[in-house]
Amino acid sequence: MVVLALDTTTPAGSCALAVDGSVVREEASDVSLPPATRLPLDLMVLLEHSGVALGAVDIFAVATGPGSFTGLRIGISTMQGLAFAAGKTLIGVSGLDALARVADAEAAGRHIATWVDAWRGEVYAALYLKGREIESPVVAKPEAILDRLANQPALFIGDGARTYQDKIQQRTGSPAALAQTPMPLLAGTIATIAGEIASTGAYAPPHAIRPLYVRRTDAELARDSRAAG
Repeated sequence: MVVLALDTTTPAGSCALAVDGSVVREEASDVSLPPATRLPLDLMVLLEHSGVALGAVDIFAVATGPGSFTGLRIGISTMQGLAFAAGKTLIGVSGLDALARVADAEAAGRHIATWVDAWRGEVYAALYLKGREIESPVVAKPEAILDRLANQPALFIGDGARTYQDKIQQRTGSPAALAQTPMPLLAGTIATIAGEIASTGAYAPPHAIRPLYVRRTDAELARDSRAAG
């Protein structure tokens, strides 16, 4: 099974190719270019470097969020277009699930706190234990989440964990609370998870893939503000 995966949940996005469950190539995106400019070229270059034709891809996979609204829309629409054109399956994977999978190897029984920078002094966050999500994604101030995690040893991962590492260390008293690689590339892990999902047959059609926004868009907030006024 050949899986082509894309992550646009953070400015440092990535794409990856997995064959029979093993990641054979993973490449970071050019952060100097917006997603609309670098896609789908990044994917085509990855396939060329791997010596794999687009027609050989069995499964397409994409990170569904949370993250930049624009990045998510472009990433999902790009992979939907490729999947529709090829008549192949598209599987959406939460970026928070991918972060938790990366951190699992060093969690050592601790909770895993996945934090993605949501700007405005907030993070998108979820909590995992032994590979299972035990708190659904929320968007909140780091201090509020840390208060809820009081007395629960946790390993923090994600660009939000890097951004607010000082707050984490102040609350936990331990630099070791941060994962060794707090901002990993995620496309390879997304490809692996998508391959596992594909083997179960429990997935939605490509058109049903939707972004995991968690927070409402600025347009929705502005509309509600006008209505309230």
